[in-house]
Amino acid sequence: MLAPDAPQPIRAGEEFDLGRLNEYLREHAPEIGTVLEVQQFPGGFSNLTYWLKTTNQEYVLRRPPVGANIKGGHDMGREFNVLSLLKGHYAKIPEPVMYCETSDVLGAPFYVMKRVPGIILRASMAPKINFAPERMRRLSKALIDNLVTIHKVNIEGSGLAQLGKPEGYVQRQVEGWIKRYRAAETDKLVAMDYIGDWLQHNYPTEQAPAFLHNDYKYDNVLLAPDKTSGEPTPVITGVLDWEMATVGDPLMDLGATLAYWSEASDSPAYRNFNLTWLPGNLTRREVVSRYAVQSGRNLSQILFYYVFGLYKNAVIAQQIYARWKQGYSRDPRFGHLLPMIIEVANKAVDSINRDEF
Repeated sequence: MLAPDAPQPIRAGEEFDLGRLNEYLREHAPEIGTVLEVQQFPGGFSNLTYWLKTTNQEYVLRRPPVGANIKGGHDMGREFNVLSLLKGHYAKIPEPVMYCETSDVLGAPFYVMKRVPGIILRASMAPKINFAPERMRRLSKALIDNLVTIHKVNIEGSGLAQLGKPEGYVQRQVEGWIKRYRAAETDKLVAMDYIGDWLQHNYPTEQAPAFLHNDYKYDNVLLAPDKTSGEPTPVITGVLDWEMATVGDPLMDLGATLAYWSEASDSPAYRNFNLTWLPGNLTRREVVSRYAVQSGRNLSQILFYYVFGLYKNAVIAQQIYARWKQGYSRDPRFGHLLPMIIEVANKAVDSINRDEF
């Protein structure tokens, strides 16, 4: 039996002053109540996520990692705005409660939302999971079908269109992530240079714009537990981590999902990304086929999006690794990211050379 996602003691260097938080909440969000206990959710390498037990109920607090540039992917105000705009247009989100734009309280902007119960399937849980292949297959189908649902959200009627400029989205993303890599580069990696060049010379025909989650995978999805067995069902109760959500080419979103979608035949290093290598899950080709059928979109150029997804994953890991090298984080996981960056880059080069995903 798998338990709902459980918080753990706060990691060293990522604590905050509970007294200052309660003081701020009493003035700006009294409905939350007094925070009695704080713990931290495990997993993830991006924004920090904390569990708050208050006199009223359970909440979740999100803030940028220590030492991070709060613009872009760590913009808490933007993430809070995304959740606020989604209300009434997509039901499977945590309800946003309040946003604090100042850094005076916790050292960075943050927001609070209601906690959504459910089970998160993290890669680290693989040794504990012994699902029948049919169960994993239903879960993976539900995951992809829900991504299609997200891409069908009305971006005009919801106001989500304000999040970005769809025209030229793919090219801006490629150029932007190349710049991010250069800014965070610590070691000369020929493969990363090769991928960046290939992407700039192989832009696809862009799809009709849609709303994008941009980090969609098992460990950002909450699944309802079966009332008898406690095992996760294909019912998705919530989707988390909307910090990179925007509007643009939806195949960029699918490419990001594929980049995390490890298979049993892949290098064991990819098992750190997802549980998709467990028996019964759709293969990457099956994911593409199901998405094409459910969405009605043309996926003939999906290799580009997959390669970009791998490149972006490598850049994100590089940014985190660079912060660790600069001493902004003491999380020991971050000091071991360089081999993974190299592995992901080599995977992208191999996919380009073999013309397959």
